[in-house]
Amino acid sequence: MTVSGNQEQHVLLSREGRGLRVTLNRPRAINALTTDMLTVIQEALTMLENGEAEIMLIDAAGERGFCAGGDVTMNLRFNRDQMADFWIQEHDIIRRISQSAAPIITFQDGITMGGGVGLSAHAEYRIATERTRLAMPETRIGFIPDVGGSLLLAQAPGRLGLHLGLTAGDMTAADAIACGFSDTYVESHHLEALKEQLLHGTDEVASIIDQFAAAVPTSQLLAQRSWIDEAYVGNTVAEILRNLDTREEPEATKAAELIRQMSPNALEMAYFAYRRAGQLNDLSQVLAMELSIGREMFDTPDMQEGVRAHIVDKDRNPQWRPSSLDDVDHSWIQRVGSTLITQ
Repeated sequence: MTVSGNQEQHVLLSREGRGLRVTLNRPRAINALTTDMLTVIQEALTMLENGEAEIMLIDAAGERGFCAGGDVTMNLRFNRDQMADFWIQEHDIIRRISQSAAPIITFQDGITMGGGVGLSAHAEYRIATERTRLAMPETRIGFIPDVGGSLLLAQAPGRLGLHLGLTAGDMTAADAIACGFSDTYVESHHLEALKEQLLHGTDEVASIIDQFAAAVPTSQLLAQRSWIDEAYVGNTVAEILRNLDTREEPEATKAAELIRQMSPNALEMAYFAYRRAGQLNDLSQVLAMELSIGREMFDTPDMQEGVRAHIVDKDRNPQWRPSSLDDVDHSWIQRVGSTLITQ
């Protein structure tokens, strides 16, 4: 039975058995998040917190993925304050998911990026499949990994998170589990049976998930940790690039090529946020930092240019300002990144 949904039913909310099921329902947009969708998710969390269900499942419609992130057209339609309001809504959801006394299970099946990571990776139980493709790709559009992503990346083993954040690299399920973005590997053809058992079964959530869990494949990313840990050191991204240029591994050469395609401002801000998140080691404080950075970066030319080049015109040829890492204003990075905006 459907309990609630927005006007176009972009989020389906239903009470099933002992649980509340939240299904993102914009499959043609890979379930990209809008303000209205976040409002429904907030309503669902209120129901869970009020004891109207014992558990919550968050999944998605369509075969392409769980969630591609926030609807990037907002960057073109929204002003700074409207965009900040959207981020504050996201942050409210992330905090409540991370602090929930009732079990929340998320299904990172297929593409799970940006805001999709924020919605799923802070839950108590996170399910990945052979179709999972998880990433924080924000530097590609002139921004930084946000939605608590700075902390998730900082908590990954060694410097794997920094590598992922700067290159906007994808993770398989095995990589995501190795890096702490996911917990359990379940083959996709078992997902519906798993959901049925979670909603209508009587066993503990962890026990049910264990019954469906498969052996985790080998993480190709984790196997590269040695050279990544050696290369991704230095006070600036420019230093990291010089390190990468001296490496003989083909993967290091590819990483350097990818990094050079990104916004210099976004790269240095992402590196600062990664280090600062590791120091703070607190989700609420990291979200406050990310909001401060987001508000400032929204008014920079690179966010608009990144969306134009990769989403609107799709020429894949952004003209970043500044165009060189040598011209980044590190005093601006320090000032903006060190601010925590209370939400």
